[in-house]
This record gives sequence, C-alpha cells and structure tokens, in this order.
Amino acid sequence: MSKSRMRFGLCCLFKKEPVSFRTTTAKGLLSLHRDRQLQKVSEICFHNANNLYLALETVHRLNIGAFRIMSPLFPRMTHPDVGYRLEDLPDATDIKHQLENTRIFARHHDIRLSFHPDQFVVLSSANPQVVKNSIRELEYQGMLAEAVGADVINIHAGGVYGDKFLALQRLKAVIADLMVDVRTRLTIENDDVSYTPRDLLSFCEDLSIPLVYDVHHHRCNPDGLSVEEVTTLAANIWQTLAKLHGF
Repeated sequence: MSKSRMRFGLCCLFKKEPVSFRTTTAKGLLSLHRDRQLQKVSEICFHNANNLYLALETVHRLNIGAFRIMSPLFPRMTHPDVGYRLEDLPDATDIKHQLENTRIFARHHDIRLSFHPDQFVVLSSANPQVVKNSIRELEYQGMLAEAVGADVINIHAGGVYGDKFLALQRLKAVIADLMVDVRTRLTIENDDVSYTPRDLLSFCEDLSIPLVYDVHHHRCNPDGLSVEEVTTLAANIWQTLAKLHGF
C-alpha cells in the first residue's frame, strides 16, 4: 500500500499529453466473427496497457502522486454477448507483461492507483440482474487492480429505492460475498443525491470499509455535519484500518 501523505491526483484522461486510450462498442464487435472480435479487442487492450504505462510516466514527470484508471481500460470485457477473458486474447502475454511493468513503476515511484466503476455498478439494487452485472464488472476491475497494484475500487452506495435502510442492508449482504480482490480494495463515497456522509459513516465503520469523502457532493447534499467534522471522522476510519492492515 502507498505511504500516507497528501498528494495531487489525476482522473483518467489527458488533454495535452500524448496519452490516449481506445475503446469500441458492442454493436461494432457483434458485426464481426468471434476470432476477429478477439483480435480487435486484443489490439485495443494492448494499446491501452501501453498507454497506461505512459500515463504513469507522465504523472510522475508532472509530480502527480495518484492516478485513477479509466474503467473501460479493457472495453466490453464484461458484456454478456461480446465479453472475453484476458486469456482469450492473442496478445494476452504481452498485455500481462505491460500491466506488470505498470505495477512495478507505480510501486517504485509511489503512485497510488485506483478505480471508480461507472454508474451502472449498483450493488444495492433490488434487481438481481443489476446486482449480478455489477459484481461481474467489479470482478473485472478487481482483476485489473491486482495486476497493476491499485489499492482502491471506489463505489457509491446506489439508489434509495423507497427505503434507504433496506437498500443499505442489501448493499451490506452483497459486499460480504464479494471476491477478496474486490472486497479488500472497496471504498464507499457519498453522493450528491441519495447518501450523505451521515448515512455512510457508521455503515463504513461497521463493515471496516473506508469512506471516500467528496466535499462537493456533500455541499450539494448536506446533512448537518460540517466539512471539518466529516473530514475528521472519515480520516479516523482510514487511520484505524491502516493500523489494522498496515496500509
């Protein structure tokens, strides 16, 4: 895990630096034979793995100490119709090698890596299919996090669905069954509509999950607690877990 220090972070993309990430659509892949599908996504994944390494070289040069990796680094990997495993790709060996290079570089230069899954990842949903799809996406990001040494997969609590207490109970039950690569990296963030820090602080404490405090969301969705109060309470959870787990 990364050393404890204040650091600037960058989210996913660059405007002026020569770092680019490619993607594709399920519709485009469905028009191809399976062999060609795999060849195409293999080329994209290898390109993105190379550019992830370049991204870390860039943030290091710019003295940025944290980088959030884009969720679709390996695009459509969890799609029900065109999804794939890393082992299915023709360039799998080279892709794994570059992910390992990224892990080594990040550790050597103390760059903290994280993921923040897209909004369709909702573990508190009352719809079993939504939860199933969300878990599949988290497992994909857990695989990537393990490969590159990322220590945080940050999610929101999801919707209220008419009963915030029951929604959080569903979230708690799903979290308990997550694979280790995901569960040990999971953090929960307050949002600007449904869940405030007050809603989540005791929940995170009970589950030994850090709270990622979004000040902007808190200002949009206030709960009576001050920025200073939540900052202290959230930091206490992180510090307690750091003492227990050594990060």
